[in-house]
Amino acid sequence: MNDSTQGHDRYDVVVVGGGAAGLSGALTLSRARRSVLVIDAGRPRNAPAAHAHNYLGREGVPPLELLADGRAEAAAYGARIIPGEVAAARPLRDGGFRVERTDGTAVEARRLLVTTGLVDELPTVPGLAEQWGTGVLHCPYCHGWEVRNRPVGVLATGPTAVHQALLWRQWTDDVTLFRHLADEFGDEAYEQLAARGIAVVDGEVAGIATRDGRLTGVRLASGRVVPREALAVQTRFTARSGVLESLGLEPTAMEMAGQVLGTYIAADPTGATEVPGVWVAGNVANLMEQVIGSAAAGLKAAAAINADLVVEDTRRAVEDRRSATNAQETV
Repeated sequence: MNDSTQGHDRYDVVVVGGGAAGLSGALTLSRARRSVLVIDAGRPRNAPAAHAHNYLGREGVPPLELLADGRAEAAAYGARIIPGEVAAARPLRDGGFRVERTDGTAVEARRLLVTTGLVDELPTVPGLAEQWGTGVLHCPYCHGWEVRNRPVGVLATGPTAVHQALLWRQWTDDVTLFRHLADEFGDEAYEQLAARGIAVVDGEVAGIATRDGRLTGVRLASGRVVPREALAVQTRFTARSGVLESLGLEPTAMEMAGQVLGTYIAADPTGATEVPGVWVAGNVANLMEQVIGSAAAGLKAAAAINADLVVEDTRRAVEDRRSATNAQETV
C-alpha cells in the first residue's frame, strides 16, 4: 500500500474500507477519472478462511490474494490506497466531508463511500473463536462443498436453528443439531428434522474437541463428546458503523423468525444513505451479502456517486458560465 497523501488533501471520493466492496468502488470511480482515496483498516472479515467461493472466474481464490489483486487494479487507474483507521467524518460548511483518521491526520472528500463491513460475534462457547473459518463455519454456500459427506454439527442459537440444520443437510446426510440453550423445538420442527434424518442432541455445549488443530467433536456439559468434523454456528452480525454514526446514521436491527441477527445501515438500492453525499456498500449495508455481491454493490454505489458528481460539476459549470457572460455584458 502507498502510505502517502502528500499533495492531496481533497478528493472526489474517499472510500472507507478496502474489502471487495470498497476496492470495486474505487476501481469504478478511478476509471471514471475521479480522484479516489481508499483508507483500509486491514481487517477483512474472511481473512481466517483459506479460500473464497462463488466468485465467478475466481472460484477458490485465497481472500487476501483477491484483495491484493483488487488493490493493484484500482491503483493502476490512479486510486490511492493507504492503511489506517477512520475515527469519524464531519460535514463541511461548503459541502463535502472532513475524514479524520485515528492518527490525527485528515483529508477532505466531496463524497464518501463507506464499506467497513461487519463483525461476526460468536456465541460464548470455548474454542469457537480459535476454529473460526476452519472447523467452525457459518455459511453453507461458502463452506458446504468443503465438508460435503462429512459429519457436521449445527449449534442452535435461536429460532433459525432448525432452518440452518435443514440447509446444511443439502451437503451431507450426517447432520446433528445441538439444542444447547435454545428453547424446545415445536412438533412440526421435530417432524421435519426426523424426516431428513437429522439427530437432535439436548444439553448445553461446553466446548469443542480438537486434534492436531482440527475439530473432531462437540463437548457437552455432561462430558460427552459427539464426534463431528465441522460445526455450523449462526453468529451475530454487527456492522462496523462507527464512521457512519459520527454522521448521524443509526444502525437498524435485522430480524428473522423473531431473532435479531444483527445490525446494518439502511440505504436505497444504490447504497445512498439518508445523509446526502454518503453511500454504503457490502456487509455494512447487507449482512447476508457474499464477496461477489459486495463487489457488485461497490460498483453500483460508485456509478451512483459518479452520476451525482456529474450533476454537481454541471451545475457549477453553468454557474461559472453565467458569471462569465454577465461579466462580459457589464464591460
